[in-house]
Amino acid sequence: MEFTFDLNTIWFILIGVLLSGYAILDGFDLGVGTLHLLIKNDNDRRVTINSIGPVWDGNEVWLVTGGGALFAAFPQVYATVFSGFYTAIILLLFSLIFRAIAIEFRSKQPMKWWRQTWDVSFSVSSILIAFLMGVALGNIITGIPLDADKEFAGSFLSLIKPYTVLVGITTVALFMMHGSIYVVMKTEGELQNKIRSWVNNTIIFFVICYVTTTMYTLIYYPHMVQHFKDTPVLFLVAVLNMLAIANIPREIFHGREFRAFLSSCASIASLLALFAIGLFPNIVLSDPNPANSLTIYNASSSQKTLGIMLTIAILGIPFVLAYTISIYWIFRGKVKLDSMSY
Repeated sequence: MEFTFDLNTIWFILIGVLLSGYAILDGFDLGVGTLHLLIKNDNDRRVTINSIGPVWDGNEVWLVTGGGALFAAFPQVYATVFSGFYTAIILLLFSLIFRAIAIEFRSKQPMKWWRQTWDVSFSVSSILIAFLMGVALGNIITGIPLDADKEFAGSFLSLIKPYTVLVGITTVALFMMHGSIYVVMKTEGELQNKIRSWVNNTIIFFVICYVTTTMYTLIYYPHMVQHFKDTPVLFLVAVLNMLAIANIPREIFHGREFRAFLSSCASIASLLALFAIGLFPNIVLSDPNPANSLTIYNASSSQKTLGIMLTIAILGIPFVLAYTISIYWIFRGKVKLDSMSY
């Protein structure tokens, strides 16, 4: 389908930007959680939790904003996805709740069993959140059964397929890499050296998963590369993605953790851009009946609604960005534990 830069396309891009912001910001929070149980020292665990302490809840706002934008711009997609993925979304919500509780409750009591319980809750919920998000993306790529009324006609178990599980594992690996780089950037001394030694292992794990997923996609889901064939210049996005990933170990080797973190952010953003390009103009692909798919045109709000919301977004997004930047600026630097720490 030919690309047309209209209100529907603008909102498709804008929602993609919001969800990319969530993946980048909350991605390192989830990555810290996946690595949490590998750290044995209680003080070191406190340091890693406090590395995300001032920002983790603010990072989740991007998910809420993205969901709200999806509801307003493409209500049919919101209704179909949230009802069709109901069980998965409930699991996701419980995981988000228990992760938050674990962060807040962990250090309230000194008993070992108390802290270990919440440590397990923090780590398991972080892994489950990342995995479920990956499974959801995988299902968007493979397509889900939609009937003539564009309602989900499958079951929860039908969403669990080898490919979607692979995408879920790849997402966990991506956030592990992202989180380990963030912890290296925020810590110092022995803990920093320990996590630094893990970074290359997380990169290797991610690259193996990424290459496997890419091969699987190219062989079994060729519709995801059709736009790249039609418009070869889009291949530059894939090149930028590979360069961003390749630059991470280079920056870590030279001790430039912040640059490595920026490269990790770029790799996530470019991965989601590849996903969006392959999906466009579909938002929810129907399988086995592509005619029932939800697109940016048959599932959108009215043009007037999209126009009004775009004006509101243009006015509001700078405030969100200013708030996010100011928080990260205030809490920049290495983590120091004090009486107010988690």
